[in-house]
Amino acid sequence: MFIGTIVYFYYPNKAKSENEFDVPTVFIHGYKGTANSFGTMIERFERNGWGSKQLVYYVSSRGRITTFGTRKEPLNQTFVQVILKNNRANFSDSTEWLASVLRHLKANYDITTVNLVGHSMGGIISLKYIMEYQMENYPSVQKFVAIGSPFDGIYSQEYFNINQDPAATDLKPNSTAFEMLQRGKIPEDIQVLNIGSTGDMVSFPESVKAIRKMVPQDQLQEVIIQDDQLGHSELHESLKVDRLIHSFLVKDVVQ
Repeated sequence: MFIGTIVYFYYPNKAKSENEFDVPTVFIHGYKGTANSFGTMIERFERNGWGSKQLVYYVSSRGRITTFGTRKEPLNQTFVQVILKNNRANFSDSTEWLASVLRHLKANYDITTVNLVGHSMGGIISLKYIMEYQMENYPSVQKFVAIGSPFDGIYSQEYFNINQDPAATDLKPNSTAFEMLQRGKIPEDIQVLNIGSTGDMVSFPESVKAIRKMVPQDQLQEVIIQDDQLGHSELHESLKVDRLIHSFLVKDVVQ
């Protein structure tokens, strides 16, 4: 693994409010995602006083990590954004890169527990991380939020006429990657929030709900938003989704 230069800027401490998250929350974009995928959501969270983005991880196509941050020792209410240069890689490679980021987070910042928030394929690789990397050298996951993640694949054949790459191969229903994922199990102490929308024409609600094959009912809260205008990319721009995530991560319940 190659580690890039780390740049720090200092911001004064402030008292933690009841609205702030109590462990660092890591945001992972989806297929073809960029810094913009979660950039504006994190900005909204900051304006609401829920915490602050203090670390950004860039992972090159060869798995090289470069970090930019505002503190050497982030506070609990830190938001960490992960950006994968190769945003069309398969599930296995993408999960390995996420794991390398989280291992670096633990080794360099003494972060032992995180929350994960993933959009689309970011939710899939987050779940795969939870299943495969809960070892001593990696942070444990307290809570996981999936937003518009197609856990049974993308049902539109037209989608695959346009998108042809390793990630697209894995995102096909009944792919080998999904067969392997759906055989996995998550630890019993992790709580999961699964969010979808009736307006999502990429991750249909039926595919979003397929997380039930992998997450026991007593560990899962699920919200399918009834809004035909709330499309796939609009999910991470929705104030309603913001509130659902905050309520789940801070107050343990979806409101």
